[in-house]
Amino acid sequence: MFSILPKKKFYSLDKILEKNCTYNIIIGERSNGKTYACLEYVIKNFFRTGKQSAILRRWQSDITGFRGSQMFANFGSELIKKYSGGKYDAIKYYSGKFYFGRYDPDMDKIIYSDGGLFCFLMSLSDNEHNKSLSYPNVNTIVFDEFIAKNLYLTDEFVVFMNTLSTIIRDRTDVKIFMLGNTINKNCPYFDEMGLKNILSQQQGTIDLYSYSDGKLKVAVEYTAPNTTNKTNNYIFGFENPRLETIKNGAWELALYPHCPIKFDRKNILYTFLIKWKKAVYQCEIVGVDDNYFIFCHIKTTPIKDDKITLVYDIEPTGKINYSTNIFVARNAVEQTIKNLIISEKIFFQNNIVGDYITSFLKYCRGMR
Repeated sequence: MFSILPKKKFYSLDKILEKNCTYNIIIGERSNGKTYACLEYVIKNFFRTGKQSAILRRWQSDITGFRGSQMFANFGSELIKKYSGGKYDAIKYYSGKFYFGRYDPDMDKIIYSDGGLFCFLMSLSDNEHNKSLSYPNVNTIVFDEFIAKNLYLTDEFVVFMNTLSTIIRDRTDVKIFMLGNTINKNCPYFDEMGLKNILSQQQGTIDLYSYSDGKLKVAVEYTAPNTTNKTNNYIFGFENPRLETIKNGAWELALYPHCPIKFDRKNILYTFLIKWKKAVYQCEIVGVDDNYFIFCHIKTTPIKDDKITLVYDIEPTGKINYSTNIFVARNAVEQTIKNLIISEKIFFQNNIVGDYITSFLKYCRGMR
């Protein structure tokens, strides 16, 4: 008697397309079919409408050579025949462009022409070289892996908008897909696009945002966890929250050091604040016996003594008690804060606070 495992259910664009939004942001676990679904949409869009597409990645290295050429590797000859009604049976990649063609066994190569050009491949980091080009037939844009693990481009959101402008020009018939794995909550696109609820959004739901008197609409889908055929989850069963994105698509969260010593209010030697990602964090220099460290926690009350309390905020204000970079010390107190951080004498209320403060510190290090 044979036992048949349930077929793995991959992601489908059906629900988000029903929202008919300009921007379609899709986040979730790795390898659940997000990218495949969008590439399939690109192919079908060409044969259905004759329109072309553009695929964006962050870095030029992501699209050059073998990496770039393998973008449509999962679509074999039988699938291409099916989508094209038998007209084509192969995809040819050449110089940042994808063409449909036919494989010639006698010549042992794919025969293609400009009539089969269906997709452009480009990077944000190389945006300056694309500004003089024209893409009048592109009506679908797919930005793959828009959530980075660590490094983003300088002013990346503006670079992304400029890239879209280069492609779209003055047209309004464009649909944009942004795909990301839940690997880093500190994504600049969330703030820049006003996605206020994205970090608290439930899996399997679609949230809608509206701008410009309703003319611009953004759909955000947090894909449901793929619970079918998850027989290998035991391999990732260690007690580390960073593995949750692999197992079920939950946001990846690192482990950060919590306060190692109990202390009282009398042990707090100095208090300062960090404003970051529209939240305020209270940080205290603590001294217990010979132990000195910084303890950070979320601040839930309004800032008092705004003209006195030391506040770190990347937005310049001109106020004497405000500083834009925690690693640029202007006096003895700020030097002490800097030294404690460099010596890794900094602890956090929980992993979420640790995640946000760490991202602030990374930003400050990049400013130096």
